[in-house]
Amino acid sequence: MRILRPLHFLATVALVLTLSACGFHLRNALTLPTDLGPIKVTARDPYSSLAQALDRSLIGAGVPRAAADATDVATLRILSERWASTPISIDSFGRAQEYTLRYAVVFSMTDADGEDIVPQQAVELARDYLSIPTQAIGTESERDLLSKEMEREMTASIIRRIDAVFRNPQERARE
Repeated sequence: MRILRPLHFLATVALVLTLSACGFHLRNALTLPTDLGPIKVTARDPYSSLAQALDRSLIGAGVPRAAADATDVATLRILSERWASTPISIDSFGRAQEYTLRYAVVFSMTDADGEDIVPQQAVELARDYLSIPTQAIGTESERDLLSKEMEREMTASIIRRIDAVFRNPQERARE
C-alpha cells in the first residue's frame, strides 16, 4: 500500500502536467466590437432560417438590431445556401444505405460604406447518416435533426469568422 501512494501521486501529477501542456482551452465568448453598429442580415431567400439564426446570434454577441429599412448599416449577405445528400454505401440490392449530407454557404460582410469587412468566402459542412431501406421509421426525423444541428454549426462558424476578423485587425488591413 505504501508503494502505491507515491506511484498514484506521480501518475496524477504526470496527468495534470500532460493535460496542461496539450494546448486545450475553451473558446472565448463571441463578442463583436460595439463601434461596428447594427448589422443587417440579408439572404436570397427572405425566409431563410440561417439568416434568422444569424440575426439572433449577432444580437446575442452584443450587436444592436438593424431596422428593416436601414441603409447605412453593416450588411452580412448570405449569397447562397446549398444542401446535398449523396449516397456513400449501398446494400446487396443496390439500395443506398448510408448518405453524406452536405451544407455549403457562401457569405460576405460589408460595412456601412460598402467596404469589405469579411470578403466573400464559403463554409461547407458534411455529416454521414444511415438510412436503411428496410427500416424507414425515424429516418426522416434523423435527417431533420442532423440538418438543424448543421445549421447551428454553420451559424456558429460564420459568427466565429466575423469575430476572427475583428480579433486580428492586421489581417483585415492586408486585404
